[in-house]
Amino acid sequence: MMKIRLLDNLLKGRLLSSRLIMLIDLFVSTFASLSTIVLMRFFFNVNPSSLIWLSGSLVFSVIAFYLFHTYRIVIRHSSLREVGTLAFAVLLKALLLFLLLFIGSTNGHLIIKLILAVIFLDFTLTLFYLLAVRVLMVYAYSLVRNNYIVRTRSNPVLIYGTDEKSLALAMRFKNSGNYEVLGLLDFGVRNKDLTLSGYRVYKFSDKEDFKKLAATHTLSAVLFATTEKARLEANRLLLYLSEFKIKALIAPPLDEVGGSVNSRIQSVREINIEDLLGRPEIKISMDEIIAGFKDKVVMVTGGAGSIGSELCRQLATFGIRRLVIYDNAETPVHNIRLELEERFPNLDFVPVIGDVRIPSRLDFAFRTYRPQIVFHAAAYKHVPLMEENPCEAVLVNVVGTRNVADKCIEYDVEKMVMVSTDKAVNPTNVMGCTKRLAEIYVQSLGLSIEQGIQKGTTKFVTTRFGNVLGSNGSVIPRFREQIAKGGPVTVTHPDITRFFMTIPEACRLVMEAATMTCGNQIFVFDMGESVKIDHLARRMIDLAGLVPGRDIEIAYTGLRPGEKLYEEVLSSTENTMPTNHDRIRIAKVREYDYSDAVKAVEELERLSRDVRIVEMVKYMKAVVPEYKSNNSEFERLDK
Repeated sequence: MMKIRLLDNLLKGRLLSSRLIMLIDLFVSTFASLSTIVLMRFFFNVNPSSLIWLSGSLVFSVIAFYLFHTYRIVIRHSSLREVGTLAFAVLLKALLLFLLLFIGSTNGHLIIKLILAVIFLDFTLTLFYLLAVRVLMVYAYSLVRNNYIVRTRSNPVLIYGTDEKSLALAMRFKNSGNYEVLGLLDFGVRNKDLTLSGYRVYKFSDKEDFKKLAATHTLSAVLFATTEKARLEANRLLLYLSEFKIKALIAPPLDEVGGSVNSRIQSVREINIEDLLGRPEIKISMDEIIAGFKDKVVMVTGGAGSIGSELCRQLATFGIRRLVIYDNAETPVHNIRLELEERFPNLDFVPVIGDVRIPSRLDFAFRTYRPQIVFHAAAYKHVPLMEENPCEAVLVNVVGTRNVADKCIEYDVEKMVMVSTDKAVNPTNVMGCTKRLAEIYVQSLGLSIEQGIQKGTTKFVTTRFGNVLGSNGSVIPRFREQIAKGGPVTVTHPDITRFFMTIPEACRLVMEAATMTCGNQIFVFDMGESVKIDHLARRMIDLAGLVPGRDIEIAYTGLRPGEKLYEEVLSSTENTMPTNHDRIRIAKVREYDYSDAVKAVEELERLSRDVRIVEMVKYMKAVVPEYKSNNSEFERLDK
């Protein structure tokens, strides 16, 4: 038990207490003074009183070490500053010894010179011995740690890359009890003599080369400093790691985990498909965004959903005065409440259970909390489900949006930001059309205010983007579950493609668009290159260390109702106008008269509440003539 406790303390850096360090330093200092006496007698035939000399050395060492707190210095982290502190303490001891000998001397000027020589020798030997003992302690610590503790309790890892970020990551993990950094890993021809900042650089040129390296060092993981580095090795090193059952890990940036080194070490996670599908980081002017929301009361409808909850997480860091979440899903609201209260204890946070279809409940929230900015993310989004339940899609996505927009006008909200979708572009399904109808109402209302037809001061902003990686009910969590169960992984069509964006990235762009607008615009985001879903499924199987078609089957189930084979490109130069941000453009859309939009929403509400499905969908197609159903029972209404 004593040995185990000792090793635990060593691993955590608590092996030597300050009292023990003080005793060791006193012993070393007194021994240095004894060495000084021996040398003076042997070389200079000077015989100072041993009792006075050693007693003075001990007493003055206690005084000096206590005054300079040298016993509190963490030896293994000592720097030049700590060495300087130690030198000043030893100098004080030497000066006090000089005064002691000077007061007791009677032999004049010669004796004073000898005393100075003695003091200089005592100072030199004491400082040398103290530093030597510390160097030996650091060496012993590293030796024991590397040869016992690391082998029994840590995971040997290599840091990928040899740039500054990789080196910085290696330094942060240097004294981690969970990971032992063996060195740096890079692709290329082996070079046994190459080291950087004390870390050996290991090279691999092919799979067999890496296999030998991993076996020799019983490697448990490779740690990447950034997702960009992981993407560079997506078709080489990551495949090797999957095959050899070695973990591929990534350490999130400090600003994502609270800024502390310990939190970064604890937040290390395995690389997932979202990391590999992402693009280089989009540059966002966060200072301007924060300035636009600071000290504001902000409401997020659908605040417990995938997009809404991430908006809340980011808004919580902007110094807003109050955050109001409005959502009708009890358990998700409870979960996001617990998360925000734990992460942001000083945030004024108000969860409201409510439905955007109920104007009186919305009125209560607006009247009570008086939001200045509203993010409207409440919506039904699943295409096949809404194709089967079109009346509910209209009531939530169209009528609910009208209710929120009208309350924004009534209570003088400064800005309403509506979260829309790429499926509103030339819609082929009910869900996409309802989002386009919501856009029409919001934009026409904003324009009527701008033209002085309608009273109000609210600015309306609409943002469109495609699928978000890892959102509730999206394809990636579904594939992950199917792989965990042993397959098959179901893909609707071998050629189906989609545009993807990470949830944090989408939310940052939403807030960027909200701060750059003067109102009544529909912003569309550059979604990058489309991704083939079949390729996505195979890649996820590879990352799980399995072989597609052998370990996990891929089954093609056919397009679902209302589903497109290819999504529309949102930000082509033909259908958009540029903004100051190269990833955000303004959509060119047909403008609607507000009175016509009001009549359309009222008629759709009447038909949906009466559940007159065919008449309702037919009316939707009349209002949005570009809505052409695909793989749906409503295709007959287009003929």
